[in-house]
Amino acid sequence: MKEKTVGIIGGLGPEATVDLMTRVIRATPARDDQDHIRMLVDCNPQVPSRVKAILEGTGEDPAPHLEVMARNLASWGADFLVIACNTAHLYFDRIQAAVAIPVLHMIDLTVDQVVSERPATRKAGLLASRTVIRPGLYRAAFQQRGIDLLHPSSVLQDQLQRAIRHIKTGHHGESEREALAAAGRELVDQGAEVLIIACTELSVIGEGLGMKTRVFDASQVLAEAIVRAVKGGKNKDNLS
Repeated sequence: MKEKTVGIIGGLGPEATVDLMTRVIRATPARDDQDHIRMLVDCNPQVPSRVKAILEGTGEDPAPHLEVMARNLASWGADFLVIACNTAHLYFDRIQAAVAIPVLHMIDLTVDQVVSERPATRKAGLLASRTVIRPGLYRAAFQQRGIDLLHPSSVLQDQLQRAIRHIKTGHHGESEREALAAAGRELVDQGAEVLIIACTELSVIGEGLGMKTRVFDASQVLAEAIVRAVKGGKNKDNLS
């Protein structure tokens, strides 16, 4: 039986897209090339700035570009799609409406995993960009589960924003990791029972932070969902 092919809407930013692909490879049970998952990727860094569109209100609408990418991936043979960017899920409904194939929802998958693994959680700390925080992309889903979201202070959020911009350049190091770790420590001190890395740029530097609480990474959640969707398993997503 032919395995499903995933289509990845990427380039937002490029290294985060490669990071997601690497996570899929690592999560795939494989003994040789042929055991791995076929991935069709549109890594398009030319999608208009989400910062200008969402935060500044002056930029071009990114949604039409994302819709074209979705249609192209479907026409190339993708059986289902994913979006390698938390912020771009603001346009999820328009992307899904553009194609006849399913689109996995990274944010819903992440919230579901948090609730499944830590059902007693009442406070979660969100490590994300302001383009995720301001539209409340995680807030409503967590509130429906009775979980309050905590965010870093403005000073540490500014440091996270700078770290995200540096990661997008392809040049980053210890200062960016420390910005992420400092924000995580602050959220834990504020009472966060779990932390969520909810920016695919931050996922690039998110491993091995040494936090005192469970860290959920949305990119890792999505990678594992891709593998389940293709390879099956008791938690396989319904893509039929």
